Amino acid sequence: MQSLSKGANAPLPAGPVTVRVASGAAIDVSALLLTADRRVRGDADFVFYNQPTAVGVTYRPDGVDIDPARIESAIDVVVVTASLDGSGPKTFGAAGSLRVDIAVGGAPTASFVPTGLGPETALLCVEIYRRAGSWKVRAVGQGYANGLAGIATDFGITVDDAPAAATPAHRAPAATPPPRSNSARSSRGLTPPSSYPAPPTPAPTPPPSPTAAPRINLDKGRVSLAKRQTVSLVKSGAPALRRVAMGLGWDPAVGGKDIDLDASAIVIGPSGNKVESVWFMSKSAYNFAIQHSGDNLTGAGEGDDETIEVDLGALPPEAATIVFTVNSFRGQKFTEVRRAYCRLIDRDTGQELVRFDLTDSKPSTGVIMSVLRRVADGTWEMIGIGDFHDGKTARAMYKPAEQLVRGLGR
Repeated sequence: MQSLSKGANAPLPAGPVTVRVASGAAIDVSALLLTADRRVRGDADFVFYNQPTAVGVTYRPDGVDIDPARIESAIDVVVVTASLDGSGPKTFGAAGSLRVDIAVGGAPTASFVPTGLGPETALLCVEIYRRAGSWKVRAVGQGYANGLAGIATDFGITVDDAPAAATPAHRAPAATPPPRSNSARSSRGLTPPSSYPAPPTPAPTPPPSPTAAPRINLDKGRVSLAKRQTVSLVKSGAPALRRVAMGLGWDPAVGGKDIDLDASAIVIGPSGNKVESVWFMSKSAYNFAIQHSGDNLTGAGEGDDETIEVDLGALPPEAATIVFTVNSFRGQKFTEVRRAYCRLIDRDTGQELVRFDLTDSKPSTGVIMSVLRRVADGTWEMIGIGDFHDGKTARAMYKPAEQLVRGLGR
């Protein structure tokens, strides 16, 4: 077996190829199928846990299986990537060693151990590529500080409504934060919140609905929200909340199949426009002030299926509202789901503060579960929503989230 250094390549004998990636931290492995211009032809050329197969390539929890004999002639390269799943270390530099093993027909053929890893949260591990009628492997080891979304965008996968150029981790960031945009990554990796520019003047908002439920607070303990009810996240005599987690859970309907739903957080600015998002392809924002726990593929078991942690005190002024959504990437409908809920937890004490249970169901693929909203005095409030929409990913929920926030008023 040949040990590869970064940038080195080696020929592969004929036969099915397995690529396995082992790390000291929990990771998500994926593969991109690239044409000669090193671009995907579309989203179907991205193989990962939510889309586990393409022609000749199959996702495995610890790697991918590649059958070169079945790879379409238009595909020249299969890139195998790894990204941190959000449940452990924040960077590959803190995650310990990572090793890639390549075998052909079950026989070990090559290995690669990337070195010098630091702020990366996603990594191009190896390439299996076509050359003069045969196949070879190349050790890559290029890292990205903006996660799997950075890799996907570089190769032509659409991960946002207005994606910005991805930034490989080995490029030094600018000393001064760049101008803000509505890109999903525009605010990642900037300086601490004290240096953020003042937020834009909020657009006028309509008055609150006369039928809106009255606001309550946490003085009487845990609050169970009704739809469109608001709770102030304040308890008299207690310090302001800082670190919270939104736990989201669901179960398959009785007798139903496993349900693969994805929790996301969409950040809306003071003007009512989306400024950030955290979802399974982009698991953190604002220097980890918002952090996704990783994907649950079945919905089985007790307790929260996915969790999104929020450091309220570390959010910049542009993060005026956080909209929490759940989507079905595979197109399963919410009529196949039961006991869907979200609950807000105080991360410092572990105490459940607020719970909202989804009491109805529709044959839709997305739902806006709840909202965290910054109040003028600097405190926060939570609103139970439960609005259904058709959307398989977080990006399909951007417009509904914007419309919801603009319509909530004050």
